[in-house]
Amino acid sequence: MSTRSPAPITSTKRVHPVDEVLPVPKLAAYGFQHVVAFYAGAVLVPIIIGNAIGLSDAELLKLITADLFTCGIASIIQAVGFWKVGVRLPLLQGVTFAGVSPVIAIAMAHGGATDGLLYVYGAVIVAGIFTLLIAPVFSKLLRFFPPVVTGTLLTIIGLALLPVGAGDAVTNPLTGEHDETNLRWLLYAMGTIIVIVLIQRFFKGFLATIAVLLGLVIGTAVAFVLGDANFDKVGEASAIGFTAPFAFGAPKFDIAACVIMIIVLMITAVESTGSVFATGAIVGKRIKQEDIAKTLRADGVATGIGGIFNSFPYTAFSENVGLVRLTGVKSRWVVAAAGVIMIILGLLPKAAAVVASIPAPVLGGAALTLFATVAVVGIQTLSKVDFTDHRNLIIVSTSLAVGMWVTSYPDIALAVDNQYYNVIFGSGITVGAIFAIVLNLLFFHTGSRGQAIAGDGSIRLEDINEMTREQFVATFGSLSQNTAWVVERAYDQRPFEDAHALREAFQDALLTGSSEEQMQLVSAFPDIGAEDETGAEAAVDHTYLTTLESDEHDNVVQLANAYHEHFGFPLVICARETEHYDRVLRNGWARMENSSSAEKSFALIEIAKIVNYRFNDLVAGANPIAAARFGRLSELG
Repeated sequence: MSTRSPAPITSTKRVHPVDEVLPVPKLAAYGFQHVVAFYAGAVLVPIIIGNAIGLSDAELLKLITADLFTCGIASIIQAVGFWKVGVRLPLLQGVTFAGVSPVIAIAMAHGGATDGLLYVYGAVIVAGIFTLLIAPVFSKLLRFFPPVVTGTLLTIIGLALLPVGAGDAVTNPLTGEHDETNLRWLLYAMGTIIVIVLIQRFFKGFLATIAVLLGLVIGTAVAFVLGDANFDKVGEASAIGFTAPFAFGAPKFDIAACVIMIIVLMITAVESTGSVFATGAIVGKRIKQEDIAKTLRADGVATGIGGIFNSFPYTAFSENVGLVRLTGVKSRWVVAAAGVIMIILGLLPKAAAVVASIPAPVLGGAALTLFATVAVVGIQTLSKVDFTDHRNLIIVSTSLAVGMWVTSYPDIALAVDNQYYNVIFGSGITVGAIFAIVLNLLFFHTGSRGQAIAGDGSIRLEDINEMTREQFVATFGSLSQNTAWVVERAYDQRPFEDAHALREAFQDALLTGSSEEQMQLVSAFPDIGAEDETGAEAAVDHTYLTTLESDEHDNVVQLANAYHEHFGFPLVICARETEHYDRVLRNGWARMENSSSAEKSFALIEIAKIVNYRFNDLVAGANPIAAARFGRLSELG
């Protein structure tokens, strides 16, 4: 009797959606979609800078083509990656708005136009190299850029740039002169804003993401029909061209300019870190510390290349992070395709000439909406700050006051005939950034060891931020019933600015587990009413159950046993929130009708509530258990 050998088992490694290479037609289509969503924000920066420092039309064209060309290179570096450079996620890179005001200030402090640009490019190259070198240790510097600093800086950036957009909104598009009393320019700017708002209100999906681009197109079309826009530059521009490295001359270096640009890169590094975590959540990839280093190395390399190829500092564009969520297309190769398209556009001067022909009032209207959005993002970031702590209030109010003072009266930069003074005080963003960083250091990183957030003042935030992973798990493991993966992922979010940030770390960690990890977490909790509850925390959770009559307690145990037998995992109820025997029974028996997957979700919600209550006990020192635990913690500092 012959036997037939079993067919060989072949295994194929599952390709993550991020690494999936789509067919060329789809890559081109999706890549072009990213370019369209990105285009308006990308070209606004060189146009605003070029107009502000007095570049000629021909020089402005070079700036736009150089920007697009380098955006393409930067995006490919970040999405494709090489060695330890590039995070290999669908992140599109563009020139950061944070650099607009400092770039203008540096250029104007050194004579403006192309003479000033040479000092800008020198500073950009130095800042790029600095970012590349500092990338591996930047996570340790994040403590110096908590939400109170980054939120303040983003708010100042948005508010400080608004006058730039407002200036374009009252500029004669044909002569380039300011004409604040001309109603025609006001209507162009206001009309562009209204178009953008209406598109965002009445359209959804992709059209809503390109509202700014459509506003520019419609506004320019109306101005052209009315004779206030012309495209003569398009006919004069070459069909194909390349802006060579150092097109405006060899870079020049100034210490103050380099320091300011490094500060800008530190701000954008925080932005990039946020974009990476957001993208990781969207595409389903866990972000590790090394991923942040890879991201920042790519930012540094791209910024250094920008300085060589006549462009500016680079960061991930949040608009395109949103587009990844909107479309569900997670492949990083789509962003690489978008990078190729931008490189091609950077070789087409006629395309740049079309962009340069946008009338100033139309451009100003669009810029106002974009810059205001940056300010709103800053306000959102500041909403995470604990303003009951007067130190945070002083940092924000003082930095905003000084930043807006210099923005409102830029001639302060002329008070002293010194180029370093002129560069620093030539930008409200720069002054505001310096004040926010220095005040944060003064209040939270000098003298005492940070905020007292536990143990009735005996435990400070620095003690927690300096813990080893083992110490952190040992101290906070009880929050999640000693389920290690929850605490370890909270640990990975260090440093913590305050108790609120520490709480958020645990809340975020609970959401990151795989299905198996979540089931491990649920199974670690005791059934409600169990006689063998382990750990003082579990006893505290169910304290009021100890006051039940014998038959009432038996009913709770009967419910828990039936539930466990039915679903295969414990019945978890946040008893401290229910606090009534009848409600516990009604809640538990009603949940028996749910599916297993739905019930696991209910259990996780209850666990999140329990962890929150335990956090209050542990960190706020609200009971003897917390006091005893933090008594041990004080020996770790």
